[in-house]
Amino acid sequence: MYQTLKNLTPTQQIGALFVLVFGLLLLAGLVVFLNSMRDYEDPQQAARHEDEIDNLSRLLKTSWMLLFVFWLAWLAGDISRLVLFGTGSFFALREFMTLSPTRHGDHRSLVLAFFGVLPFQYWLVGTEHFNLFTVFIPVYVFLALPVTSALSNDPKQFLERNAKLQWGIMVCIYGMSHVPALLLLKFPHYSQKNAFLVLFLVLVVQSCMVTQHLVSRRLMQLGKLPTLPAISQSFSWRAWWAGMISGSLLGGLLAGITPFVPGQAFALSFIACAAGSMGHLVMKALKRDRGIPMWRGEGRGITGAGGMLDRIDALCFAAPVFFHSVRWYFDL
Repeated sequence: MYQTLKNLTPTQQIGALFVLVFGLLLLAGLVVFLNSMRDYEDPQQAARHEDEIDNLSRLLKTSWMLLFVFWLAWLAGDISRLVLFGTGSFFALREFMTLSPTRHGDHRSLVLAFFGVLPFQYWLVGTEHFNLFTVFIPVYVFLALPVTSALSNDPKQFLERNAKLQWGIMVCIYGMSHVPALLLLKFPHYSQKNAFLVLFLVLVVQSCMVTQHLVSRRLMQLGKLPTLPAISQSFSWRAWWAGMISGSLLGGLLAGITPFVPGQAFALSFIACAAGSMGHLVMKALKRDRGIPMWRGEGRGITGAGGMLDRIDALCFAAPVFFHSVRWYFDL
């Protein structure tokens, strides 16, 4: 498969992957639909079945959305790509802050985050100022936000308020901005193919999360207790390792669309899957702290975007780790 993909032109690669990936998603959607038509006489069993179908449907919707973003990134120009991902960061941060109580004294900091930090971070990506892009938020912004908050003359819960905003910026802006940054890395003999790196990252992380979810559900049905019940009722190390192996093996098979050889693709996929799955667990812990089951709230997304954070949380953690691992290893 490696040599076959390598020998295809970019147009042929994109066509083959379109048929493969979307064909698998359509097949998975059909299986979920047919499974949803099963009836159970036991009310408890029926409720569990309905919950499982709902979870699988959400995973499929997330997969469709992430792959749709890839196709837009492939077709769009550089500026359009940055606007696309910047808009995603905006909605994700808005969702995060909507479900996190704020005070009037946070107004200046919020304005700075949404209309200063966010566009400047993506401008740094677009202009390829990678060194400043790497440290702008974790150094300069993290120092500037408390100063801005202090000038509002509101010391109540000062540390908690600033930590909350800093965390939202780190995940929703810093993490997400590393996805379009992959499009700007310059590999030898890999020109005009960087969109495949985005697809590669999305596929390996999403396959890891889907496998982890399916194995977790199966273990729950067998009566296996979760490893971290206070944070996640579905997390277990068995499921985690199953997801890691699944995502890493897929990455090795997809090496042909990347500048990596299979061994490198496997290792980088393993790193991305570890970061994404652990990041997803961290976001679950934050949701438990906020007392909410999902970032989208009940029935609809807080932002109107359908629960943006629930869909991209793993990717926001995986993207910066994957980006810097690739850049360091290949000395780009």
